[in-house]
Amino acid sequence: MNDKVNKEELKRSLYALFSQFGQIVDIVAMKTAKMRGQAFVVFKELAASTNALRQLQGFPFYNKPMRIQYAKTDSEVISKMRGTYGDKDKKKEKKKKGPEALTSLAKKPAPASNTQTNTPAAPVPDNPPNYILFLSNLPEETNEMMLSMLFNQFPGFKEVRLVPGKHDIAFVEFEGEALAGVAKDALQGFRITATCAMKITYAKK
Repeated sequence: MNDKVNKEELKRSLYALFSQFGQIVDIVAMKTAKMRGQAFVVFKELAASTNALRQLQGFPFYNKPMRIQYAKTDSEVISKMRGTYGDKDKKKEKKKKGPEALTSLAKKPAPASNTQTNTPAAPVPDNPPNYILFLSNLPEETNEMMLSMLFNQFPGFKEVRLVPGKHDIAFVEFEGEALAGVAKDALQGFRITATCAMKITYAKK
């Protein structure tokens, strides 16, 4: 991966990109010489990691194609869940500080995703179909790269436009109304962070 990217931004972007495939329990990214340009994304379910590996292999992440493979050993989090964690106390103390904030963030989306599927009872008020989508309720740390990575997986994606001075809204342009509609339905309510469910409507013509 691109090793010039700030570690915290890298983890947030990885979370935004990979969390669409399943619940993430941890993300580990270190800037040591040995680990530079690498990260570990730990899913709760094997099926989710398999799906992410297939779908995102070669994905242009910060303008560099990702190479994804299964880790050779279980992560600390998974080892603890399975009760196979050894006594790596010193390493545990070092590693815990980095991923812990993200782990607590990542543990919340599971129940949230249930509410997500059950929420369509209160649909988002919408405008007539349009090839431009209007995004709102975005978290403060949202950037153009995060949104591009989310929408880039849909055919017909053209560009993301942020609004200067307003972090919580953005526009996404597609080649046509139908293509925009597919992305809108698929990502409606998607949580870039645990607390912010993205709202997507067609932009006003």
